[in-house]
Amino acid sequence: MNKKIITLGLSVLTVTAILTGCSTEKKEAVNPPPLKELRVTYVKAPLNIPSIVDKSNETLVKEFAKDNIKVTFPEITSGAKQTEALAAGSLDVCSVLGSTSAILAASNGVDLKIIGIYSRAPKAFTIMVKNPTIQSSADLKGRKIAGPKGTILHQILIAALDKANLSPTTVDFVSLGIPASVNALLSGEVDAALVAGSEVLRAQNAGARILTTGEGLVDGTIVIATSNKFLTGYPEIVKKYLAIHKENISFVSKEPSKAFEMTAKETGLKVSDVEVMSKWYNFSPDLTDKDLSELNATQDFLLKTGLQKNKIDIKTIISDIK
Repeated sequence: MNKKIITLGLSVLTVTAILTGCSTEKKEAVNPPPLKELRVTYVKAPLNIPSIVDKSNETLVKEFAKDNIKVTFPEITSGAKQTEALAAGSLDVCSVLGSTSAILAASNGVDLKIIGIYSRAPKAFTIMVKNPTIQSSADLKGRKIAGPKGTILHQILIAALDKANLSPTTVDFVSLGIPASVNALLSGEVDAALVAGSEVLRAQNAGARILTTGEGLVDGTIVIATSNKFLTGYPEIVKKYLAIHKENISFVSKEPSKAFEMTAKETGLKVSDVEVMSKWYNFSPDLTDKDLSELNATQDFLLKTGLQKNKIDIKTIISDIK
């Protein structure tokens, strides 16, 4: 009888230990250790004024220091590199990420959530030419065009050609970075270049002109993203990050002269140029129905050009942070 009681007691203890262990594991999964470091990309180009203001004022650094969290700023400008770092767990927030990069990464299985819009700037993305005989997008037929492949600029080119009833195959597209594309245009190696940000001013000063901007074609949507793992583990950190980001945007509105001076110093541009270019940007972080439509249009572009293989439901990669 005593043996049975002892055996039963041991069984209960074993089951209890197993259940306790499972409970502990579950709790640890839901409640990760306190965050000690927040890794946020710093991207200043083409003209990311709120990010530059944040760096100058150390807004994120000072606010998170109150919670004993160190903020570091990996300078990863490539969208593909940002999403790779996010997937590898070496980055927490992609602060300035092209919508093309975000959608491509998500379609390839990267654990990515869009938590806000960084900017919309259709006027900041352009197709530029020098040849006086090129007066419209229809005149691009048979021409050599340089620009970064799989980007918002590339999307604008495809949209402009489509509006002129031309297919992408009617032009000779060469994949080059923006500065290299401008150089190729100025040297006569190509007939048109896909140009954004301050490089537009450089090209104009050297005799090039804008054939079309993204206005009426593509909004040029840039997003803010994190991983679902980080969002689930540290929702209050994400909320605080977005709140501080809004503070930086508010600073730009309230203190434009100071913000433009900071941006000029960081980019090497003239303050007057920053002021002109600032009008091209809408930095409102709230995602609207129009933004969702633009993101869907971006996916259509990626699928149409064969850059994206797997179609996704865009709504599934968007998180509405409250």
